[in-house]
Amino acid sequence: MDTNHMINDMEWQKLIADVGEQFSDVTIKRGFQYYKQGFVRETRPEGAGGIEAVVGGSEPLEVVVQTEALSASRCSCPEGSGCKHIIAVLLDYASRQGRSVHAIVNAHATLRLQKAYVALPEEGEAPARTGTRGGGASLKEKALRIPEISIAEWHVLFKQCITPLEFGSPNAGYARNAIAAIESMKPPLSPGMEQLYDLHAHLFMLIKLVKPAHSLLPAAGHLGYHVQVAADDLLKAMREIFEWGIPLATEPELWPRVTKTLTYLRRQMLTEAKSHQYLFEAYDRLWLKWLRPHLGDDRMYREELEMLKIAEEDLGDGLSRLSWMLAHSRVYFLMGEDRQAWTWLHDASKAFIVPHGFLFSFLGEIAEAGEWTRLSDWLVVIGPLLSGHRKEQASDYMRYWGMAVRHAPESEERMWQTLAGMLPQSKEMYEEALLDYGKWQPWMDMQLSAGTEPLELRVSVLQPLEKEAPELLLPFYHQAVERYILLKNRSGYKDAVKLLKRLGKLYKKMKREERWEQFLDAFVDRHGRLRALQEELRKGNLIS
Repeated sequence: MDTNHMINDMEWQKLIADVGEQFSDVTIKRGFQYYKQGFVRETRPEGAGGIEAVVGGSEPLEVVVQTEALSASRCSCPEGSGCKHIIAVLLDYASRQGRSVHAIVNAHATLRLQKAYVALPEEGEAPARTGTRGGGASLKEKALRIPEISIAEWHVLFKQCITPLEFGSPNAGYARNAIAAIESMKPPLSPGMEQLYDLHAHLFMLIKLVKPAHSLLPAAGHLGYHVQVAADDLLKAMREIFEWGIPLATEPELWPRVTKTLTYLRRQMLTEAKSHQYLFEAYDRLWLKWLRPHLGDDRMYREELEMLKIAEEDLGDGLSRLSWMLAHSRVYFLMGEDRQAWTWLHDASKAFIVPHGFLFSFLGEIAEAGEWTRLSDWLVVIGPLLSGHRKEQASDYMRYWGMAVRHAPESEERMWQTLAGMLPQSKEMYEEALLDYGKWQPWMDMQLSAGTEPLELRVSVLQPLEKEAPELLLPFYHQAVERYILLKNRSGYKDAVKLLKRLGKLYKKMKREERWEQFLDAFVDRHGRLRALQEELRKGNLIS
């Protein structure tokens, strides 16, 4: 939406409050799903603070939103107002205004917690029993000074904000309520400062969940299910915050806070349990999304390598070595020193399982930059590291190879060499690639050497060969028929007849019916004593 009106901080805070007052949390969450699925389209401004939009798929709905008088908003759905479609449009509006989408998503919970703080005393009043150390006035005053105080003081404020929730179970509900409590104390901030604040709010809660006070070493045990769900939700929100980037071009004064964030995250991720890597992913995305776009030379990368070296000496046995090694590989990658990055990845893979998501992130960055020769170089390196890959990961890996070959055809030979070198782990990927690229003979050679049974293959797999290279299927089917006959049981005879019928169709397709008749006559004569086989041949209408 191209709007002439950019919402100011006071209007933004009022809009959040209005959403919290007029929409239930369930409606807001449903609207968020509509927004995430891309159902909001054809948005356009309509007067001051007005938005017209089309929402939905097969049955689009007309939505008119009045941001300055939210209760006047209307939708053509049966509810008419107060619906998820209006929320979806508001989220799209917030996004296009450069505001935090999650401020709208958490609006209802924020309002609820703000009301819980109404009892906080003003200056000169007796402190209310809120569980907040230092009195309510102190907390309010600190919140007003958020743009001025340090990031370390932010985290102290966060801890005070969530004190009333401290006895809750560490689950997704607890995390959401805690974030809402922290957001409720946020004063009007510039867009960049708001992003930084939101990031640290989520980071604070993530650390609270994945690094409890009693967890002293990075070798600590796995997270419980409910904690893991809550941590996943927090990390998902942080990914979105990072994805927006940070407007340092218009707010250069934020740079010291961003570098402080790097220092803080580095320490946290290097002491994270090796069984999960939530904090390393946050560190990694900070580099990719917030730092790299604003660097003009390698100086900061060199400094980071030095800080990682110092951290190893400083932390000793408390160092999360996998995160430390992956951090090296990322920094060298960002510097363009790929061989160094590969060395760190290989060393990490010898002692740990390198997360597939991290490996694929290199491919995604290179593909986005359109560096196709470099992409094939990385595919060669990463392929052997994909141990125990799942089908979707194999599919993604081959999708990147497809991009590389399409833009740099000379890399195709490297693809075949890499897949062959990864056998037997790459068997399924290799076979599918052979079919995709029309390499019929090598594919058939693999089936024959492996003794693959034709009836175990999906018909859709064999259809391209029947169309493009039917002659290659003849020995494949003939050999399998003979194996089935040697079983000398009814099941084997039935399978043999199934394949014989396929053979008959192939010979007809190739216009070699006479050769088929000769073969079938000889086959029936050779196995004339096998009565059960003769019965199956009659049932299959191969003989009378």
